[in-house]
Amino acid sequence: MKLGKAQALENVDRVDIAVIGAGLGGAAAMALLDDAGFEAHVFEQAPEFTRLGAGIHVGPNVMKIFRQIGLEDRLSGIGSHPDFWFSRDGTTGDYMSKIRLGDYALKEYGAPYITIHRGDMHAIQVEALPSERVHFGHRLQEIEEREDHVLLTFENGRKVAAGLVVGADGINSVIREKLLGVERPTFSGWVGHRALVNVDRLRASGLEFEACVKWWWEASRHIMAYATKGDGSEYYYVTGVPVDGWEHESAFVDSSREEMEAIFNSSHPIVQALIDATDHVTKWPFLNRDPLNLWSQGRLCLLGDACHPMRPHMAQGACMAIEDAAVLARCLSETGLSDYTPAFKLYEATRRERATKVQTISNANTWLKEPEDPAWVYAYDPTSAALG
Repeated sequence: MKLGKAQALENVDRVDIAVIGAGLGGAAAMALLDDAGFEAHVFEQAPEFTRLGAGIHVGPNVMKIFRQIGLEDRLSGIGSHPDFWFSRDGTTGDYMSKIRLGDYALKEYGAPYITIHRGDMHAIQVEALPSERVHFGHRLQEIEEREDHVLLTFENGRKVAAGLVVGADGINSVIREKLLGVERPTFSGWVGHRALVNVDRLRASGLEFEACVKWWWEASRHIMAYATKGDGSEYYYVTGVPVDGWEHESAFVDSSREEMEAIFNSSHPIVQALIDATDHVTKWPFLNRDPLNLWSQGRLCLLGDACHPMRPHMAQGACMAIEDAAVLARCLSETGLSDYTPAFKLYEATRRERATKVQTISNANTWLKEPEDPAWVYAYDPTSAALG
């Protein structure tokens, strides 16, 4: 027997838009949808906010979005503002390219380029959201599409009827599985070592550690190192290393200074000092998915890693998720919630080519290895770029 609407929605909360996942992309989506005049709620499986991750790059293309929602100055005040992105030979130290940032980025691309701790940026994003519409401890369990809503059932027993659902729930997205079926991401053949290093030990070396530098070796092995605070009190690196496989079930495992030394032995003295200053380092697999043919269906749509995950080699993964959020909010503003199908189509038409290009270049690990003009990435303005 088919239940009537009133009976079917007994003890169910109704929301206009449910954003699944309160990470960088999900938090941005809620803020941007609110800014566009919609009332969105975000549902996050983690029980509370924690300062996760380490370094992240935020290009001018995304700082323009944070300007729109009033967060640019706060982020700029915390983050580091590198004058250059340097690429250097990991053995000789020779410069392979020097991409101008700093004041040049502000003038040429219309906003600053910062590097920052992911947790600091995420905290600012979450703190800016209306707390009564941020729901932690909500792991999505079931999705049922109905005539005028999507019924979401969470592991804690809560049920929510959402007019629209935005999947910002990462590479293992439950929303993606609803659209495309269960399919595990594939291992890319690469791992990344991540560490916040001992800054006092760096300084004691007497060497100069540039605010944003990528060290390169053969087979595109690399270490990306940069400051995550404007006062230079925090310095971070992430590697890219090809390996034969990943046998661990966990999202990451502990690594060691000894493993780093074995991989990057006989390197430039600055690299050696960087490794010597490492107290704790973890190792993560880089996972892949093929470019997606389907970005939305019915009342469901995807953004960020749920839609186009990429290796971090271009430092644009989170930026693409936030760009997605900005464009999605604009497209829904064009049509209104009741006419969501053309809005989702317009969103995909606007985002597909750019996101796929960034995904492809990032996965190839060629970005800024040699001199090139990065304006097509950094000068882009998702808040005003043509739609469609």
